[in-house]
Amino acid sequence: MSPAEAGRSKNNVDRDQTVAYFLNFMSTKVTVDLGPRSYDILIGPGLLAELGALCKRLGLGGNCMVVSDSNVDPLYGEPARRSLKQAGFGTSRAVIPCGEESKSLEFLFEVYEIAVEKGMDRKSFFVALGGGVVGDLAGFAAATFLRGVKYVQAPTSLLAMVDSSVGGKTGVNLPAGKNLVGAFHQPSLVIADTDTLKTLAPREYVSGLAEVVKYGVIRDTGFFSQLESGRDRLLSRDADFLQSVIGRCCKIKADVVQLDERESGLRAILNFGHTLGHAIEKVTGYGLYLHGEAISIGMAFAARLSSQLKDFPSAEADRVVALLGGLGLPVKAPDCDWAAIREAMAVDKKSVGGSLRFVLAERIGSVVPGCDVPDPLLEEIWRSLL
Repeated sequence: MSPAEAGRSKNNVDRDQTVAYFLNFMSTKVTVDLGPRSYDILIGPGLLAELGALCKRLGLGGNCMVVSDSNVDPLYGEPARRSLKQAGFGTSRAVIPCGEESKSLEFLFEVYEIAVEKGMDRKSFFVALGGGVVGDLAGFAAATFLRGVKYVQAPTSLLAMVDSSVGGKTGVNLPAGKNLVGAFHQPSLVIADTDTLKTLAPREYVSGLAEVVKYGVIRDTGFFSQLESGRDRLLSRDADFLQSVIGRCCKIKADVVQLDERESGLRAILNFGHTLGHAIEKVTGYGLYLHGEAISIGMAFAARLSSQLKDFPSAEADRVVALLGGLGLPVKAPDCDWAAIREAMAVDKKSVGGSLRFVLAERIGSVVPGCDVPDPLLEEIWRSLL
């Protein structure tokens, strides 16, 4: 057996032991199969109390740093660190201000400085405890600190559970745009404790539903219909239904990531609605619109574009817009200068030489990435959403 095969075999044994332990008290598991970089997503209530035991059974060692934000740390920071300490890990913390503005080089450097101060080495690992901002920032810190250390995602927001914690995309924003600096760095484990959703502010929770709807549009007609019929259960945060929904979203994303880990083709479908959504966030100032709110407008925009360019039935576009609106998400464009929006879209990572590339729908459950859209049509659809 080669060293690489031996390493992969040991990794699989460690993961299998962790999963076996998990299944003693939980029921939902999704595996992201990436060979030696494979990992599991564990979904259910009460998982934060098991954080330390799960990390230990996975074979992680050394010191760890829990990275969180000023909203999440007071609620879940101490229980997470206590669990890690009880498992024998030397544990420290880094707390950043909540909000998209913290996803920056400035706060990344703060995390580095604390990691050095606390004596973290190449056997150490990070735990990202929070929403998407924390997950992206801590993941990028793990990808780059000492040229790369391991990390665990412990998402506490719905958006992070179904999207940003899975797939290994990490990074920070620049003044020019979102996620322009980053790296692909897969976590060792994702622990989605659904109990944390009970304390999530209503607006933050609803924001996360935009990414949930996205999965139905891009990959699963039946799932989209399930969301339509289960709207009230979603809005009431029905625990069983929510766990099932999160599991399905993670499975769809895992399937896509397994086929295209580094976004050379298929993975781009996960950006449905994001080209305009990211531009809205930038032009309006990060924070006026939450990420999911901006993406919701972006999906309404993309659905209308699809009707013009991909024979996406207008009735299907109406279903997408109706579901988003019915969940309390915005579907109207903000009163922004079109030229500023167009300029912001031009620096999107998916653009080529300033030429935009959109993900457009052929039908609910099937989308096509890399689509060119004439500029006059972009502005026409934008104005129709005002």
